[in-house]
Amino acid sequence: MRSYLALIALSAAGMCGAAQQPGQPELKIEAANRTLTVTAEERVTVEPEVAILHIGFETQPNDAKSAYAEGARTSNAIIGALKQAGIAETAIRSEWQRLDRDYNKPHKFKLVQQWTVRTPPERAAEFLDIAITAGATSSGDIDWTVKDERALEEQALEKAAGRARENAAVLAKGMGVHLGVPIYIGNQLSTPVFSVRPMNGMAMAKLADQAQPLAIEPHKVSREATVYVVFSIE
Repeated sequence: MRSYLALIALSAAGMCGAAQQPGQPELKIEAANRTLTVTAEERVTVEPEVAILHIGFETQPNDAKSAYAEGARTSNAIIGALKQAGIAETAIRSEWQRLDRDYNKPHKFKLVQQWTVRTPPERAAEFLDIAITAGATSSGDIDWTVKDERALEEQALEKAAGRARENAAVLAKGMGVHLGVPIYIGNQLSTPVFSVRPMNGMAMAKLADQAQPLAIEPHKVSREATVYVVFSIE
């Protein structure tokens, strides 16, 4: 794991300057301010506990009333099939629904709707197949997460904090100084971005004709933490 180490040892009285990173408070360098600064980055990665499916459809262009009626039938068919397969009502949430004008065909409209559906990771492919079979045409994106994201973030922070202290202790020993107490601590959390190529509605509709659901391999879930610590030295 990457670690960035910096040592600020002050010896000349009255000497002034700054030791800081972007977004960090300015630290004055003077004889009375002997400090050692470390920045450590760590990542925690676990298997996903929840798959969030993005499921939706759009109707063929038609007059507004007909497009709405067709959309209502498709919408009820998709949700009915998911519930019948075992998805709880509380696991289904609407993202959007709207009646769009088709600008290529005057006076024609299409109804567009999309939901998020929370499922166990091992059943993601099964429920996606059920939704597409029931009429979903713009589906396929999946988010992978855990039940307690905060706990995962805390693990990453704890790991980065431990790495920072270990690095500080090594630096202090190597420079022949005694490591004191932390006088400033900062941190930053981030979620690594995975490159995912979404499938469009046509591709998904064609795959729905296959005998078996798609083979879907879950992404692992990661959180990265960076800890910035300024220690006093003696």
